[in-house]
Amino acid sequence: MKNTIQTDKAKPKEVERNKTIAVIGANYRTSSMSLRDRLFISKTDLGFFYTKLAERGFEECIILSTTDLTEIILCVPSDMGENQTTEIIALLSAHAGEPRNKIENQTFFLVGYDAIKHVFALAAALDNLVIGDEKLKDELNLASQLSIDNHASSQILVDLLHWAQKTAKRISRETQIDKRPISITAAAVQVARDLHGHLKHNSGLLIGGGEMGESLASGMRSSGLKNLIVCHQSSVRAENISKNLNCHAAEFDKLEPLLIQSDIVITSINTRKFVLNKKILQQTIRQRRRKPIFIIDTGVPGDVDPNVVSLEDVFLYTLDDLERVTKEGRDSRANEAELAWKIIEEEAANIAPYMINVRSQTWIENPKITDIDKIREEILQEDGINASKATKLLVSRIKQITNIFDN
Repeated sequence: MKNTIQTDKAKPKEVERNKTIAVIGANYRTSSMSLRDRLFISKTDLGFFYTKLAERGFEECIILSTTDLTEIILCVPSDMGENQTTEIIALLSAHAGEPRNKIENQTFFLVGYDAIKHVFALAAALDNLVIGDEKLKDELNLASQLSIDNHASSQILVDLLHWAQKTAKRISRETQIDKRPISITAAAVQVARDLHGHLKHNSGLLIGGGEMGESLASGMRSSGLKNLIVCHQSSVRAENISKNLNCHAAEFDKLEPLLIQSDIVITSINTRKFVLNKKILQQTIRQRRRKPIFIIDTGVPGDVDPNVVSLEDVFLYTLDDLERVTKEGRDSRANEAELAWKIIEEEAANIAPYMINVRSQTWIENPKITDIDKIREEILQEDGINASKATKLLVSRIKQITNIFDN
């Protein structure tokens, strides 16, 4: 973290002008889905937006735009008011093809401490449709880099994102907010790992080609499952699915020997007949020497005879079972969110003095011995305070800075 200390009285006024953090944008709380779709700024349009913002005096900014939100993080003069955001509203209005008053009515504007809190919440994916969503965190990191690439970033914005990410890591350490799955695929992967450990050591089998089955198989592959085989009543369909999943295809009549080598089985047949029953799986378990088999039945109605749950080494989950796991995850995240917000408020309060009313171009890397006199001179100049009070403030200031570097 870099602190701002200004002592050179000869510098131009525009360099000395105090800055602060502000955010303007539209998210799921303030705007309709249709407007957010219209506001979305593609990567190819970002350069144009950064140029237009700079022309209007907003030279230090980060544009974050996804299907769920479009927000602009700014480093602006401390005396900037909400009425000075009209130029940004005009840009968004032209881009979305919507009237300015509609944009104004569905956007928010935050400044100072509230803006810092909001950026920290973005980094932790806390103020989001899906709490803890890793995709939003990745999008924010990418947005920061694209701002740098477009020569629109500044040291204060880099520092802001740095501390936002540190806060997100603290939330991850001290809460359970991202520890439980909130999607069907994530729930399936977690159960598979709980049962078998790392998926790279396991083999999987997809029976059929329904959309949910293919989606779960893709999720397993992305989570480390290296060996996957697809079998389908149609060999052409099996080949097409195997190409999509970058895996092997097999004939449907080889199903029973395939089951023996499979640790994870996903069924997606939807033929209103049980493709797996108790007899078949009893034989399978015997051949597998009682090594557990995890079966996910995505069929509607089911592809697997429910009676197989009585087999000791067969773990059968339906979509309803996985949905219960995800509901527990969503409930858990909602409960943990309160603790996460307290961490954000604490961290934002700690960093706010170094982000609000700062002078944007004078930075020091660390509070060193050679800097102590500068800090003391600055304090002595504040409202003509006496030496005793200055000493106390000096000690307090040094402690604050040191704590920031220690965290």
